[in-house]
Amino acid sequence: MTEQPMGVVAPPPPGGPDQSPLGRLRRLGGVPRYALILACDGVAIALSLFMAYVVRFEGHIPSERVGQFFDCLPVLLAIRIALHLGFGLHRWSFRLSGLHEGVRIVYATLIGSALFASSFYFVQRAAEDVSLGPPRSVIVLEFLLTATLIGAVRFSFRVFLKWGATGLKPPSGRWVKTLIVGAGSAGDLLLRDLQRSDEHSYRVIGFVDDEPMKQGATIGGQMVLGRLDDLPALVERWGVEQLLFAVPRLSPERLRKILDSCSDFKLSYKTLPVSFAYLNDRIGVSMMEDLAPEHLLPRTPIRFDLEETRRHVRGRRFLVTGAAGSIGSEIARQLATMEPSRLVLADINENGLYFLVRHLQRIHPELDVVPEVVDIRDAQRVIQLGLEYRPHVILHAAAHKHVPLMERNPEEAVKNNVLGCRNVIRMADQVGAERFVLISTDKAVSPSSVMGATKRIAEMLVRLHANGSSTTFAVVRFGNVLGSAGSVVPLFKSQIAKGGPVTITDPDCRRFLMTIREAVGLTLLAGLGSEGDLLVLQMGEQIRILDIARVMISLAGYVPEREIAIVYTGLRPGEKLTESLMSDEEEKRSRSVRDGIVSVGSAPPPADLDERVGELAELACRGDRAGLIQCLGRIIPDYTPPTEPVGIPGQGQESDSPEAEATGVPEVHD
Repeated sequence: MTEQPMGVVAPPPPGGPDQSPLGRLRRLGGVPRYALILACDGVAIALSLFMAYVVRFEGHIPSERVGQFFDCLPVLLAIRIALHLGFGLHRWSFRLSGLHEGVRIVYATLIGSALFASSFYFVQRAAEDVSLGPPRSVIVLEFLLTATLIGAVRFSFRVFLKWGATGLKPPSGRWVKTLIVGAGSAGDLLLRDLQRSDEHSYRVIGFVDDEPMKQGATIGGQMVLGRLDDLPALVERWGVEQLLFAVPRLSPERLRKILDSCSDFKLSYKTLPVSFAYLNDRIGVSMMEDLAPEHLLPRTPIRFDLEETRRHVRGRRFLVTGAAGSIGSEIARQLATMEPSRLVLADINENGLYFLVRHLQRIHPELDVVPEVVDIRDAQRVIQLGLEYRPHVILHAAAHKHVPLMERNPEEAVKNNVLGCRNVIRMADQVGAERFVLISTDKAVSPSSVMGATKRIAEMLVRLHANGSSTTFAVVRFGNVLGSAGSVVPLFKSQIAKGGPVTITDPDCRRFLMTIREAVGLTLLAGLGSEGDLLVLQMGEQIRILDIARVMISLAGYVPEREIAIVYTGLRPGEKLTESLMSDEEEKRSRSVRDGIVSVGSAPPPADLDERVGELAELACRGDRAGLIQCLGRIIPDYTPPTEPVGIPGQGQESDSPEAEATGVPEVHD
C-alpha cells in the first residue's frame, strides 16, 4: 500500500479491507503499533545478549554467568528501549526505510552499548569487583548482534518486497516487463518507488542510458543494459512491453527517434513530468503520465509569467467572442483564474456556451461570468453587446477555420471572418475599449485558401482602425494547436480507435504546432502586455504530420502501417505542404520583445480597404463565388487561389488553425 500523507485515510481496496493476519497487522497504528515494535525490539535485545554469552563461553555458560546475564538484561533493556524512543525507532516505515534509517539504528545501538558499558564500569570501580559486569567481549558481541537483529527486523519487509513479492500476482494479474529509460537520479528514485509499492504491475528488467560511464553499472539491483539506440534489440530480447521515461530533458527529436525505432513493437509509454525530476522528495510511479503528442514538440515548452498577465487582467471587464470554441474556451478558463471584474462570453453556439459557463461557475463561484448568444455578423447586435457591458478588453476568437469547408463556401468565410471581425472592431472603437486583440493564423501569410485570405484581410482591418483610435489594436498570429476541435490529434484518435486507416494529405506535409495552453497563455501575455500591432508567437520548427500519426499509432499500442494503415489522400484545394508565420518582408521588420513573442512592423493597409471590403460584402450577399475569389486577389496581391476543383470536406486531416469554431457551422468530425 502506498504511504498516505498525515490526516489522509487511504480508501479500502476493492472488495473491502484485507482481513488476513498480515493485512490486519499492516493496518495497525498508533500506540498498539509502537508497543508491538518495541516488544519485538526487546526480544531481539534479550536474544542478542544471550547469544553473546553463548558465543563468548563457546556454548556453555557457567552458572555464575547465568545470574550475571539476568542482572544485566534489565539494565540493557532499559537503556536500549529509552534510546529507541529517543531516536524514534518505534516510528518506523517498513516500506520507505533507507540508508538514513539504517544509520540511525547503528547510532542508537552504539550509544546504547557505550552507556551499558559505562554503567557497569562505574559500578565495578565503586565496588572494586570486576565480576559485577559482563565481559568486554560480550558487550562487543551484543552490539554487533543487536544491530544485526534490529536491522533485520526493520528491513525484512523491504527485502521481501524486492526479492519475495516478485513471485506474487500484481493487481492486474500479470507482470508487465518494463525498461526504465534514464539511469540518473530520477530513474533511481522511480525504481525505488516501484520496489516499495505493490500497487503496480511493472517488473523492471533494467535501465537504458546513453552515458558511457553507466554502461553495465547496477542501480538499485538493476543493470544498465545498454544505450537508447539499443532499445529495439533489448525490447525483442527481453519481451519488454512498457517503457518508463525518467529523463528530465530528453529532446523531442531524440524521443521521436526512439518511438520510431520501437514502432515495430507493441509497447506502452509513460513519462515523468520534467517538474518532478528535480524534486528532492521521492518520485513515484503515480506521477507518471502517458506519453502524448505534445511531448514531441520540436522545442522546449515556453514558460511565461502568470503574475504579469494577472496584473493586466485583475479588476477589468473582458469580452471573449467565439468563447465556445477551442481557443475561446481556453481563453475563458485562463482569464477566470486571474480575477477579472466581469467575463462576458459571446458565441452563436448556445450548447457549447452553456456547458462552458456552467463549468466556470462551478470552479469559480465568485466570478461574474455572463453568457451572450451573439452572431458577430449582426452589426446592431454586436454594438448592443458592447454598449451593455462596456468591456475594457475584447479578445476576438470567433472565425470559420476549416480550410476545405471555406473553399466550398467562400461567401460564409467573408461574412464571418471579414465582416464579423469588422463589426467587432467598430464596436470596440465606439464603446472606447482599452484594447482589442484579434486571434489570427499562419494561413494568413501568403494565403492559398479563402480562409487564410479572409484572416489576412481581418488583420489589415485591425491595422486600419488602429490609426486615430483611442483603443489599442493588436493581432496575435500563431500556427496549429494540438488537440483543438477538428484538428489532427482528435481526428487521428478517432481513426485509430476504429482500427484505421489514418488519413494524411501528404507524407511531406508539415505544420507549426503548439499546445493550446501555451498558445492561449502567450496570446494573453502578448495581446495584453506587449507593444506592437502584429505579434507572432515563436513555435520552433515545423513537424511532419506523418510523424504525429505514426507516434499516435505507437502510443495506442499498435504497429504503424502493419496493424493500422496510413493512407495518403493528397493535398486539398487551399492547403500547403508547409506554412510560414511571417512573410519575408515581415521577418525583416521583426524584433523579439520577450521569450516566445516577436513584434512585427507591418505595412500599412490600402487606403481604400473599407471600400474593397464593402465590395466583398456585396459579392458575399449575392453568393457570387467567382467574383469573391477575384476580389480577394485584388485586395491581397500574394493570394494564390487553388486551380483544382474543391474536394469533399472530411477527407484527410482537418485544419489545426487557432481560431474558434464559433460562427454558425457545427464542428467537423470525420
